[in-house]
Amino acid sequence: MSTIRLSELRAWLLGAAWLALAVAPAAPAAPGAGLRDLSGQARSIDDYTGHGKWLVVMIWASDCSVCNADAHQYVDFYNAHRAKDITMLGVSMDGWSGRAAAEAFVRRHHVSFPNLIGEPAAVARLYQDLTGQSWVGTPTFLIYDPSGTLRVQQAGAVPVKLIEDYIRSHGARPDQARRSDRPAGPALALRR
Repeated sequence: MSTIRLSELRAWLLGAAWLALAVAPAAPAAPGAGLRDLSGQARSIDDYTGHGKWLVVMIWASDCSVCNADAHQYVDFYNAHRAKDITMLGVSMDGWSGRAAAEAFVRRHHVSFPNLIGEPAAVARLYQDLTGQSWVGTPTFLIYDPSGTLRVQQAGAVPVKLIEDYIRSHGARPDQARRSDRPAGPALALRR
C-alpha cells in the first residue's frame, strides 16, 4: 500500500478543480475575481495596470517547486527595474485559508513586490477570462504594457532575460510602447 503525501493530494485536488473549470461554461469574472492583498483588502490586477510602466504579473503558489526555485530572480528583476520602467505583482493561488503559507513564501524569498491572494478556482477563471486560454498551472506570467493592455501570457517559468528582451523590443518606456506582430520568442506567446 502506498502513501500519498499531503502536497501530492493537494496538487491532485487542485488539478481536479481546474479540470472542472476547463469544461464548465465560462462566466464573466468580477474585475477583482475575489483577489485581496495579504492584509485582506479587496484588490484587482487592474489596480496595478496602466500607470506608465510595464507590469509583469507572476501567478504562483507557495508549494510550487518552480516558484520557490525561481523567486529570487524575479525579486532581483523587480528591484533592478521598479524605479524605472517595469513593476511586478504577485498573485498567490494559496487561497485565503493558505494565507500563512503565502506570507511565509514572501518572507522566505524576501519578495519586495506587492502580492495578492485568491482562491485557486477564482484565479484560474480570472486567467481564462483575461486570456481566453485554459489554465495550466504555476508559475504563470502576464505582461501588461504601460497603457494597461495585456500583451503576453505564458505558463511556466520565464527567464527574466526573455522578459527584458521582450519589453526592450516593444518599447521600454511608455512613450515607446507599440504593438508588434512579431513573435515574442520561444518562451513568450504574444497576445494579439
